[in-house]
Amino acid sequence: MQTIKAAVCHAFGAPLEIEDIQLRAPELGEVEVTLDAVAICHSDISYAEGAWGGSLPAVYGHEAAGVITACGAGVQGLSVGDSVVVTLIRACGSCGNCAGGKPTLCETPYDGDKGPITTATGGKLHQAMACGAFAEKVVVAQNQVVRIDPDIPKDVASLIACGVITGVGAVVNAAGLRTGQDVVVIGAGGVGLNAIQGARIAGARRIVAVDMSADKLEVAKAFGATNGVLATSDKPWKAAFKALGGRGADAVIVTVGAIPAYDQAPRYLGSGGKVIMVGMPHSGASSTYEPVILAAVGQGMVGSKMGDVVIQRDIPWMVDLYAQGRLKLDELISGRWRLDQINEAIADTKTGAARRNVILFDRQAQ
Repeated sequence: MQTIKAAVCHAFGAPLEIEDIQLRAPELGEVEVTLDAVAICHSDISYAEGAWGGSLPAVYGHEAAGVITACGAGVQGLSVGDSVVVTLIRACGSCGNCAGGKPTLCETPYDGDKGPITTATGGKLHQAMACGAFAEKVVVAQNQVVRIDPDIPKDVASLIACGVITGVGAVVNAAGLRTGQDVVVIGAGGVGLNAIQGARIAGARRIVAVDMSADKLEVAKAFGATNGVLATSDKPWKAAFKALGGRGADAVIVTVGAIPAYDQAPRYLGSGGKVIMVGMPHSGASSTYEPVILAAVGQGMVGSKMGDVVIQRDIPWMVDLYAQGRLKLDELISGRWRLDQINEAIADTKTGAARRNVILFDRQAQ
């Protein structure tokens, strides 16, 4: 066991506490990654606030990048010294969903209470989302990481682990967008901006961003949105119809967990279109819609977890797009912080103004 620093959640809604924890060595099929950066995702915040329950104490964080510093037995294709992106997608590879090419829906449960971390005194410490990356190091399954070019900055690379693959994947994989189709993206935060990028890369004809902030709509246009609609306006779907030339969208990507956004999402659809549900409302929240309308015009609603990605397939081409200058990543970073500033970074993220705040390890925030 080795001692590392981590941000630990002891009570839902309480500030995270920076403290020493214990990390065991990687076992069969696992790797140890010394982290350079971890981004703060809204899912981390929701978990820490108790939105979906869970075990405490816990270490959250699941959007990370770093360097492999140890390998357990049986690890293949990875070596000490490799630069990697670390994801929460822990896939067994053999259940029905994994075998069917849907590793984000792996049916094999993982017990984070029995993971590689414990408290400083050896007590239970939950490795949240099979990752626990609000820490200096993680031990994860080898299939949770993807090797990347070491020249790619780790703060930028960390974003790919969740926000980028979720947004881009929702358009490319879940919506199956074809060239010339129209998209509405509800929410112009970190995931929403990546959905907009995904639509641009996929060749969308029109991309309408919907958000409550005029400033965020301007940012959305820099990422590829052709039009912006204020969600606070009266019947914003009518403005979206006008922007799309008097028709509804082929795909509506809901990237926020707000119930009003889900209630309104089908109104933006055209005949045969579908709503892609990405944003995560709190447990118990309900949305309403008229199923007769969806049935009458062949519309649909489908959930998308982590962009339905296969990380070993999808992350490399996204990294390549970044290297070509076709995928914006640097522009997604709003601020860089130290681990001991994580509560400030979370507070900044909760204002809604930040795209992505990133925690940097072993160097000063820039």
